[in-house]
Amino acid sequence: MTTTTIARAWSITRADGMQLGFTDHDAELRFVGLSFRPDVGLSAMAVVQGAGLSVDNSEAIGALSDGAIEEADILAGRWDGAEICQWEVNWADPADYRLVFRGHLGEVTRSGGAFKAELRGLSEALNQPLGRLFHPRCSAVLGDGACKADLDRPGISAEAQVVSVDGAVLRLGGLPGVEDRWFERGALLVLNGAAVDLRGHVKNDRAKPGGAREIELWAVPGLVPAAGDRVRLVAGCDKSAGMCRLKFDNYPNFRGFPHLPEEDWLIAPGKEQPKRAEWLFRPGNEGEIIEI
Repeated sequence: MTTTTIARAWSITRADGMQLGFTDHDAELRFVGLSFRPDVGLSAMAVVQGAGLSVDNSEAIGALSDGAIEEADILAGRWDGAEICQWEVNWADPADYRLVFRGHLGEVTRSGGAFKAELRGLSEALNQPLGRLFHPRCSAVLGDGACKADLDRPGISAEAQVVSVDGAVLRLGGLPGVEDRWFERGALLVLNGAAVDLRGHVKNDRAKPGGAREIELWAVPGLVPAAGDRVRLVAGCDKSAGMCRLKFDNYPNFRGFPHLPEEDWLIAPGKEQPKRAEWLFRPGNEGEIIEI
């Protein structure tokens, strides 16, 4: 590979399997079983790579193109976490190529009909905290491998139809008998329509007469569901021991430490602490209320 015939190429693979290839060369290149299109959709700044464990970083910049990366897909989060590879390739002989970067897309921002995406290297995962967190509340994510709660169980999740949308507030119908605030801190997933697969986090949930529902999300959705679209709601969890037991019937998998003393107990030794009622779970029975 000579310096005068080097071109850069990128492949992006979404979680749903869709794969695109781009190059800064003026003609299409083919290698690794993929076609890399010229001057369409994506370009990138130089990759910054270190010899240690610091996170490699760069940016990808591109125009929003119907034929490559659509704005609607970015707004719906379909490119979030997509795998990206950057290659140096000899455009005179595409079989001569070298992988120089592999990672995932991070934060994506939009302005002026274009997008800018942060590139995160494989060492990004080394920045994640490891081990258990000793805290009264649960450290697991609802429904993950540590929590093991069945989110498809009746009463935990439910489907409803969108009646209207006003910013971050969605008015839904078809949820009779579900108590007020049941879905607060939960999640919403759009099941069909132009905003299909759009996800949001529920800030407020209010039950209305006749099975109607008013759901407020923490942020205005990038794509707005239309009236008649269907959504799936998952019950919220405040990560407390009581909610784990009473709402999700999942206390054996609780990942918190509800009997840890509070911080004021540590900084005020010698003071008698007020007794608190706590739920004590013992395998083989339904538990008992004790005072500590």
